[in-house]
Amino acid sequence: MHPFALTKRLVRFAVTHVVLFTLAFSLTIIPSTFAKQPQINSGDNFHTQTTKPSTTTPQQLVSQGEALYQAGRFAEAVTVLQQAVRIYQKEGEILAQAAAQTNLSLAFLALGSWKEASKAINTSLNLLGWDENNQKLNVNNPKSELLEVLAQTLEIQGGLQLSQGQADVSLKTSQQAEEIWKRLGKQHSAGVTRSRINQAQALRVSGFYRRSLDILNTVSRQLQTQPDSLEKVTALRTLGNAQQQLGDLEQSKENLQQSLEIAQRLQLPQEISLTEFSLGNTARANGNRENAIAHYENAALIAPNPLTKVQAQINQLSLLVENKNTTDVERRDATSQLISTIQSQLATLPTNQAGIYARINFARTITKIGDKRNIAEILASSVQQAKTIGDERAQSYALGSLAEVYEQNKQWQEAQNLMQQALFIAQKINASDIAYRWEWQLGRLLKVQGNISGAIAAYDSAVATLQSLRSDLVAVNREVQFNFRDSVEPIYRQSVELLLQQKGQGKPDLDKVRKRIEALQLAELDNFFREACLSNQFVVLDKVVDRDHPNTAIFYPIILDNQLEVIFKLPNQPLMRKTSVVNRQEVEQVITQMRETIVEPDASKKFQEVSQKLYDWLIKPVEGDLKNSKVNTLVFIPDGSLQNIPVSALYDGALYLVQKYAVAISPGLQLFTPKPLAQAKLNALAGGLSQPPKNEKFPPLPNVKVELKSIQQSGVSTTTLLDENFKSTTLGKSINSQPFRVVHLATHGKFSSKAKDTFILAADGRINVSELDSLLKSREQKRTEPVELLVLSACETAAGDNRAALGLAGVAIRAGARSTLASLWQIGDDSTALFISEFYRQLTTGKTTAEALRSAQLKLLSGTEYTRPLYWAPYVLVGNWL
Repeated sequence: MHPFALTKRLVRFAVTHVVLFTLAFSLTIIPSTFAKQPQINSGDNFHTQTTKPSTTTPQQLVSQGEALYQAGRFAEAVTVLQQAVRIYQKEGEILAQAAAQTNLSLAFLALGSWKEASKAINTSLNLLGWDENNQKLNVNNPKSELLEVLAQTLEIQGGLQLSQGQADVSLKTSQQAEEIWKRLGKQHSAGVTRSRINQAQALRVSGFYRRSLDILNTVSRQLQTQPDSLEKVTALRTLGNAQQQLGDLEQSKENLQQSLEIAQRLQLPQEISLTEFSLGNTARANGNRENAIAHYENAALIAPNPLTKVQAQINQLSLLVENKNTTDVERRDATSQLISTIQSQLATLPTNQAGIYARINFARTITKIGDKRNIAEILASSVQQAKTIGDERAQSYALGSLAEVYEQNKQWQEAQNLMQQALFIAQKINASDIAYRWEWQLGRLLKVQGNISGAIAAYDSAVATLQSLRSDLVAVNREVQFNFRDSVEPIYRQSVELLLQQKGQGKPDLDKVRKRIEALQLAELDNFFREACLSNQFVVLDKVVDRDHPNTAIFYPIILDNQLEVIFKLPNQPLMRKTSVVNRQEVEQVITQMRETIVEPDASKKFQEVSQKLYDWLIKPVEGDLKNSKVNTLVFIPDGSLQNIPVSALYDGALYLVQKYAVAISPGLQLFTPKPLAQAKLNALAGGLSQPPKNEKFPPLPNVKVELKSIQQSGVSTTTLLDENFKSTTLGKSINSQPFRVVHLATHGKFSSKAKDTFILAADGRINVSELDSLLKSREQKRTEPVELLVLSACETAAGDNRAALGLAGVAIRAGARSTLASLWQIGDDSTALFISEFYRQLTTGKTTAEALRSAQLKLLSGTEYTRPLYWAPYVLVGNWL
């Protein structure tokens, strides 16, 4: 008979840490998970029974302890395991005693008894001969049985460290565990897998999302060929959780669903509950509210322990609270009942990290509907509990949340004191994802108390912290940036409002204002940039205007809550500003009406009315300055939803803007080094698709052949890929065949604020923005000159997506083209062919790209058939206008 057995289920080392203030900033909590451990067998002659077995053997006690532990009866589990420890100690069974101590630490950990848990795990490591200071084993020729117990004990220690907020230490501990599992051989690959998952969790908690995801993807691939197991359930769920936080919701759902199915086949209630919980989080992030509630209800119903149950109920509650339908009596009653249910269970939650976060998030969830005194008491208690267990991250979170309650109660000074404490701790432990929230809140508190300079400094710090976060977070996945901007946008805009309030010499600092808004805009585009080329191919627009092209003015419209600011740059003059006192809602409404009426056949008059309103806000205040400066080109860096409208169609009551100026769009204050397109004979790669693939619901484009032929007839040397020849594969090969200065794609396409929904059609299917990037990057590897002009003549922005034009900017930047000419909506095939023909004809005469665009638009406008903005206005030029 083997002298002992480790419990078959041990708390996961990778206690899935609650990542506060995720990109979506939803109050989601991912509970702790359990990992199945193999039974540890001592080798022959390793232990010798020197006494007769007692009525209840220590092995039976360990089994009882496991059963109690799995049932959530942690205090009873402690008592039973302590008995087993004493018997093993009396019998001199060192290895068995060490294993029992490890399991005892798990039970203490579940109770929130951190000191006792640490003491038990340290006792186990000492018994095993582990040197904690030097991180090595002081045992010569250790048997495999000892190494196996040591590896598992290190896993548990890592879990304890992660639960206490020591992610860096936890990472090192799990790396040690992995090395030991590897040393034990291939038969222990499950241990290696667990350790790798644990490292990914520690990295994710520390904010290293890319490294975490790389590990998890590798683990997932390895697990696909393995049979169902607890490790496979956990790995897939952990991967799904990481993908959810990084915005890859479809992949997240797929991996979580697979995890759930395996857990159900293996009949693992705790794992089923945890995965239902994660599926709820993913459904929530995807906007599927009812589906999310159903998953949370399932998680609470199946959960075998009270903590997991409460966590699921809190997330369900937060969705009910978010519901704006206050007339729904049944919903309100359900909310009140759920609050009472959760409140009655708070006292039973363990004083551990997950328990503390559950209390804090419950308090935050009921902030707007609950009793402020009760909420403050819960948060104050959470601060003390976090201190007790030494979790500084949880302490900062609780203090900051408590400060927000005081802020809502207009107790400014008390809120400020608490916030400064929270911020000090967050900065001390380098928790940037919390720190910027507290810096933001501190800025709000200082502003309301009249300390504008202090508030500006706090907002500056928040923006700087966000910049440091963005470089890691946004670059992980192209979906992230959109949620990122939606979540942090108020910080930038409120900061700008403060900067514009400054008085005195040289104030407000207009350059700082426009750069602050640009930082917000670039946060959207970070992961579209060609990183290798950023440092040496970009120049500031101001220099282009002042030094080389003194016929251009630059406009920076900024939409704020109660005003529309226009900062503008005229050649060789300092920045100037004009303010229109109009609130954000009215501006957004006019932009929406303009976008809707421009494509309605019978709404020309209505369109001119709303277009003139926008003209009066943006252009009219600077009309005199523009006339005096004699500029002929306007470059706009549009803010927010202004990106979705054609600025050239702004109407002054008599003329459209395009009838007075050439117009271009720039995605920021910088662009690729400007270089006139007409310096040499043009050559173009022209691709087109007159008949879309059968599985796509786009209409035919019969005039594509005419359009492509007109490019050649205008004097441009053209290589043509039409219909079946226009495939992603042939496009890639053709791009590499010679240095084309122009790439013209006459095919359906769609721009969206989501990269995965931004694409163009080829004969073999969709080419999304990432694939387009790959095609063009293959060119970069062979040729140094970028594409001068990318033309997308039959594209449209996604309906109902107020940031769809971000997809256009993303394509423009991702393609590495100096200029991109594209359509914001689908127009008539006939008018497109006429427009394209005139555009290229003007280009070959030596006009700048912006001037050629204007001339082609005026050609349609001055005729009889296509005079409405519907036909000539959708074309926008992004980037280099020369």
